[in-house]
Amino acid sequence: MFDLIVKGGTLPDGTRADIGITGDRIAAVDNLDTAAAGRVIDATGDLVSPPFVDPHFHMDATLSYGTPRINASGTLLEGIALWGELKEIVTIDDMVARGLEYCDWAASMGLLAIRSHVDTCDDRLLGVQAMLELREKVRDYIDLQLVAFPQDGVFRDPTAMDNTIRALDMGVDVVGGIPHFERTMADGARSVTALCEIAAQRGLMVDMHCDETDDPMSRHIETLAYETRRLGLQGRVVGSHLTSMHSMDNYYVSKLLPLIAEAQVAAIPNPLINIMLQGRHDSFPKRRGLTRVREMQAAGIDVGWGQDCVLDPWYSLGTADMLDVAFMGLHVAQMSAPDEMRRCFDMVTETNARIIGVRDYGLRVGATASLVVLDAGNPIEALRLRATRLCVVARGKVIAETPRAVAQLSLPGSPGRPGRLRRRHPAHNG
Repeated sequence: MFDLIVKGGTLPDGTRADIGITGDRIAAVDNLDTAAAGRVIDATGDLVSPPFVDPHFHMDATLSYGTPRINASGTLLEGIALWGELKEIVTIDDMVARGLEYCDWAASMGLLAIRSHVDTCDDRLLGVQAMLELREKVRDYIDLQLVAFPQDGVFRDPTAMDNTIRALDMGVDVVGGIPHFERTMADGARSVTALCEIAAQRGLMVDMHCDETDDPMSRHIETLAYETRRLGLQGRVVGSHLTSMHSMDNYYVSKLLPLIAEAQVAAIPNPLINIMLQGRHDSFPKRRGLTRVREMQAAGIDVGWGQDCVLDPWYSLGTADMLDVAFMGLHVAQMSAPDEMRRCFDMVTETNARIIGVRDYGLRVGATASLVVLDAGNPIEALRLRATRLCVVARGKVIAETPRAVAQLSLPGSPGRPGRLRRRHPAHNG
C-alpha cells in the first residue's frame, strides 16, 4: 500500500503513468490501477512535473520594494545603491519574515528548490545569519542553497573578502562574486581567480554574477571559464546573467562559446530582470540585454532560467512563478519552435536542478517524492497558460492545492457555446 498515488497524469515526456509514493520517496511509476493508497490524487489529463527550480535569487532583499525608497531610474546601479541603504536599517527578523512569506509563495507555485545569493559586504553578516536561519525553517519543503555574494565587490569593499570567508565558515554553500563591479577590469579578473581558488580549496561550487552590463568589452566570463579548467572545477561553476554577450562582437563570441563549453560552465540568464535593467543608457535601437541562449545551447552549454528578484530594489513585480520566467525568456530569446518551447520548460525544472545539483530530483523510482500537478496537457500549454498548480507535493506530503481556473460565462449566441470555460486547447492536450 502506498501513502499517496498521483493517478493518470501526463509526464513532461508525454507518457501517462501513475506515481506511487511511500514516505518521502517515489516508489513506483507505472499503472497502479489495482494498488491501494492512503490518498489518491486524480491527475487524469493533467501535466505532472518535477518541482520548479530557481537557480538565481536574492532572498535577503525580496519583498522589500519601496523601503527605504523606490528605484527611480530603474537601473542596476541605483538598485545596488538602494540595497546599500536598505541593509543599513534591515534586521534579521525582518529578512527572515520576508523570506518565509516568499517561501510560502514559492511552495504554492511548486517552486521547491532555490539558490539564493546573500550579501557578504556587511561586517555584521546579518543577511547571512538570517538566510541560514531561514534555510533551517523551510528545509522540510524547500531546498534553499546559499551563495556567499560580495555585492559591493570582493576587492572594492575593504572587508568583503574576510566577510565572504566568514560566511562560508558559517555554512553558506557556494562561492559567489561580481567581477564587473570591481573598480577596474584587472581587479575584476583578479577577483574571479581569487574566489575560484577559494572554491577549489574548499570543494565548493561557484556562481558568479558575471558581465551583467551592456559593455561589449566586459570579458569576465572568459576568465571564469579559464579558471574553471585550470582549477579542475568543471561542472561546478555557473556564470549568471552574462548580458554583455548580447553586445559582443560575433567573431569573439564564436571563440568564447567553445571555451565555456569545454570548461563545462553553465549559464543562468534572468530574463525578467535582464530585460528590465539592461539597455537603460540606450535610446534606439535599444539593447535588451538577454544573453545568447540559443547559441549557447547549440554549443552544448547548460542554460537555465533564473528569477533573480521579486519586489525588491531591482524589480517591482514578480510572483515566485518560474513559468512566468520561462515565458518571458521564450519570447525574448525567440524560442518559438515546439522543441524550443519544451526546452524552456525543462530550463526551469530538469536543467536548473542539474545546474545547482539538486539531489534525487525527478519523476523516477527512488527520487524524492516532490512534484507538481498542473492544469495543462503538456509543457508548452503550461507555459502558454502559466498553468494553475492544482497540487504541490513536497517530500511525500501535499503542501498546496489550488482550484482549477474556470470561468462561468453568460453570453448571447449559439446554444452550443460553453457556459463554463477553461483556456486549455485540444492542440495542447497531449
